[in-house]
Amino acid sequence: MNCRAIVCGSLAVAVLVGMALLWFGTPQILAAQSAGGAIPAPGKASTGAKPVKSSTAASSNRAAALSAPQLISVGPITDVDVHKALGSKTAPVIMEVFSDFQCPACKSLYLATNRQTMDNYVSTGKVYLVHRDFPLPMHAHSKVAASYARAAAHIGKVEAVEQALFENQEKWEATGDVDGTVAAVLSAAEMKKVRDLVKGGTLEPLIEKDVVLGKIHNVNQTPTTVFYAKGQTYPYAGQISYEFLKQFLDQLLAQK
Repeated sequence: MNCRAIVCGSLAVAVLVGMALLWFGTPQILAAQSAGGAIPAPGKASTGAKPVKSSTAASSNRAAALSAPQLISVGPITDVDVHKALGSKTAPVIMEVFSDFQCPACKSLYLATNRQTMDNYVSTGKVYLVHRDFPLPMHAHSKVAASYARAAAHIGKVEAVEQALFENQEKWEATGDVDGTVAAVLSAAEMKKVRDLVKGGTLEPLIEKDVVLGKIHNVNQTPTTVFYAKGQTYPYAGQISYEFLKQFLDQLLAQK
């Protein structure tokens, strides 16, 4: 299934290759990766947006009701939900990933690339990884999946639920049973909290905020990753192999 809303043309590829000449000592590496397409480099993320103010869950007797979630700024990026971010806030590189749980390329990025990135860069304090929800309109169940994943994140179960959603993507895509997929990896008490949060709608504005930020970055396909390092912004649209990402991150970290 193609997760691109707009197919990037030869101009976008040319722009990416041009950026490679500036960013990399070995531009052929980036050029080889650009077959998946790339978007023009946006400016730095806006710092003027105000944090989302959302209400608590409607029913006061629900155990999962939370106070209005507060968003923070980390480096050049704003409106970060700390429950959907991993690593040290002082890491020299920030990776901001706009993703759709129903997107096969996002699944591949999560399973084949992000796990190794977590072990070697996020857990070691080199990269701060921010997940942004960007459910595409053409995917019938991706918004629901984002809602369940966001709720799970706010009860401390972000990794278990994201992994379950991506690993079982084909199943719940066919049946629409996002709830059952999530319930399979949570306890009954945890699942009640998740369902209460989803039903209450407390966290929906956070997903909407991510979508707005994605549009500011001209995101038109998932996954799209925006890297921030040493005052520079580097966008990349499409799947990234771990081998390529490792080379890129190492070069960013080596910059003076």
